[in-house]
Amino acid sequence: MEHRPAAMPDSAAPEQPASQPVLRQINQAHRRLEHLLFNLSQESGAQAQLLAVATQLMSAVDADPGVALACILHNQDEGSYAVRHCIDSAVVAMLVARALDKGPHEILSIMAAALTMNVGMLHKHEQLQSRLNAISPQELAVIRNHPQESVTILKQAGIDDQDWLDYVLLHHENEDGSGYPSGKRGDDIPLNAKIISLADRYCARVSTRSYRKSLLPNEALSDILLADHQSVDPMLTACFIRVLGIYPTGAVVRLASGEIGVVSGKGENSTAPIVHALVGADGALLPAAVRRNTSKEGYAVREMLSEEQAGVRFRMHQVWGDAARP
Repeated sequence: MEHRPAAMPDSAAPEQPASQPVLRQINQAHRRLEHLLFNLSQESGAQAQLLAVATQLMSAVDADPGVALACILHNQDEGSYAVRHCIDSAVVAMLVARALDKGPHEILSIMAAALTMNVGMLHKHEQLQSRLNAISPQELAVIRNHPQESVTILKQAGIDDQDWLDYVLLHHENEDGSGYPSGKRGDDIPLNAKIISLADRYCARVSTRSYRKSLLPNEALSDILLADHQSVDPMLTACFIRVLGIYPTGAVVRLASGEIGVVSGKGENSTAPIVHALVGADGALLPAAVRRNTSKEGYAVREMLSEEQAGVRFRMHQVWGDAARP
């Protein structure tokens, strides 16, 4: 049974600036990027247009990082998977880069690279998203060649930011030399390319595909730590987890009280995020999302759940207020 909470009263919604809602800005950036990437060879001034999308996305994340992160888990029906994945990866890469004290110009290049990293296999990405059978050797070759193909396409479109191009080329290289296209390792891979790589891995794992269910955010982080530990930079992984938190914003959780809610932001410490309860301990729908202090024993987070396990679906504005209106 699906629970659909009633709209949160206006008094419970956080105050937002008089600009467009963050969710709407992110969706606009998605539509602009989708048009650009699928028509890149016909676009004039492609570099400026792509940077404008990156700037718009950066502004949205600045306005409300929590809403931007929640979109990764709760805005998966927006547009094409291939483009949405790049938007999601750029959001995570931006927040990690900022935590590492990267400057605005450098962050803009990182975001532009994340937004365009898969342009060399855009159509194939969409096909792979909807297929059920195994990947063929020919398709695997396309996948392994897409960083170089992406750089070629970007250069033909007039992209001349060498850092941007380098990050796209190297975003599938691994710390242990097992990546592609060149098998670079360690310090031969720019840190900013590693940031994009980790964001790419995380966002791919928490997204639903036709051929597999999404992982819960904590499962995705654990998978990166355990399955990918030899291929990722441990310092960067630690920073990545600090930025996202043990319970990433947007995660659905069960509390010690028996209530089910959603992580709406960071709390007093990594194990006590801000949670808005949606379903009461008796399994009944709450009339409005209720903020819970998870640092208190009675409301501590007990486990993370999928929406299917929780039996709850909701609209983002019910938790994050007007910033999350489409």
